[in-house]
Parts: sequence; C-alpha cells; structure tokens
Amino acid sequence: MDPRDRLIVALDTSSLEEADAVAERLSGIVRWFKVGPELFTAAGPAAVTVLRPRGRVFLDLKFHDIPATVAGAVAAAARLGVDLVNVHASGGSPMLRAAQEAAERSASSTGRRAPTVIAVTVLTSADSPVLDEVGMRGAPAEAALRLAWLAREAGLAGVVASPSDAAAIRAACGPGFLIVCPGVRPAGVGRDDQRRVATPGAAIAAGADLLVIGRPITRAPDPRRAAEEVLREMALAGV
Repeated sequence: MDPRDRLIVALDTSSLEEADAVAERLSGIVRWFKVGPELFTAAGPAAVTVLRPRGRVFLDLKFHDIPATVAGAVAAAARLGVDLVNVHASGGSPMLRAAQEAAERSASSTGRRAPTVIAVTVLTSADSPVLDEVGMRGAPAEAALRLAWLAREAGLAGVVASPSDAAAIRAACGPGFLIVCPGVRPAGVGRDDQRRVATPGAAIAAGADLLVIGRPITRAPDPRRAAEEVLREMALAGV
C-alpha cells in the first residue's frame, strides 16, 4: 500500500485557517487529515467542508453516549461526508451496533458511501495506574484486546489502538480488521502527553494499517519535510 494512503495528519488546532494552511503545505503527499475535538469545537462542520477537497477526513470525536445519541451523531457525520469516524468501544455492544447501523442508513438515504466506523480501545495517554483509577481491570494491552474483540463482534470495521497493542489485536481479529494507531512519534521526537508510543516503522511492523501523527509534523519547522521523512520510514517498514 502507498504510504500516502496510510498516514493521517492530525490538524489539532483552534483555528480553521491554520489547519487549512498546514493541509495546503502538505498537498500532494498527505491524503488523510484528522479533525479532532479542538478544531471541530472551534470551527464546527466547516472544518470538514474546507478539508474534504484536500483529502479524506477522519472525524475523531470519540462519541460515547446512549445508543440513540451516538447513532444521531454518526448519522450527522455521514451526512458531512467524512470517510472515517470513531466511537468509544467502552460504550458497549448496543451503542457500537447503533453507530454502525446509523452510518449505513445515512449513506443509503443520501446516496453517499458510508463512513468507516471504528472504536477507540484504550487511549495512548492511559497506562495501568490510569486504568486502575477508572476501574478498568487488567493491563492496557489486555483491556485494548478485550475492547477490540467487542468492536469486531458488534460489526465495526476496526479500532483505534496504541502501536503497542497492534500485534495482539491483529492476531486476534484477523488481517481484514482495520487498526488505526495514534501515539506515533518519529525517533528523537518527544512523547508530549503520550505514554504508549512507537516510531512509524515499528507501528507498521506491528500491524497498523493507518498512522495518526500530529505535532511531529504540524509543529515541525518544515511540516512537508517532516511528513516526507515519516513516509520514507513507513515505506521501508512496509517492504
């Protein structure tokens, strides 16, 4: 697979103008952009509308609510034309199934392709003490695998998971299950607030399909060059 189809650049800014400027600088080498809570709260659906002509859009709002509310949110995301949308696996099977069904119904009614719905397992900022604090049993890897299997059984296409959990999820859920990995940091780049991280090459080698990388690219002195370096490492790991 072309590495350009596997890299999602996270545009985590509070300004749509800034996000669009970064996306423009990455034109031609980046084909995916992530709209997260910060940008969506600042700019609303316009963030998706502006970025869609520049590439595919991952709407990363991590919906987690009662099934009817999540279904409505996913349907709205589908009408915006996003390509990928996520919910929290910890919302449980009824919520996960409602999200998937809403994406399919909305696509059918609008004539658009349904967005791919994936489930967040364990955040890359969460380690064992954090999970203990919120009452989740087991190590992060065990919790991630349990939630990934739950998402698979509910009919979702894949999950968001730490690179450190990717190999176990791939082994358990099979080759067709989509694994999207945030927490990816090129060698020599600080972890910031991430705790369970890996380099791009290591994430690909572990079984990740798509990598989400934000600050190491968007805050680099030359974002385009930073993205090109990531793509080269991904290409080597994919050989």
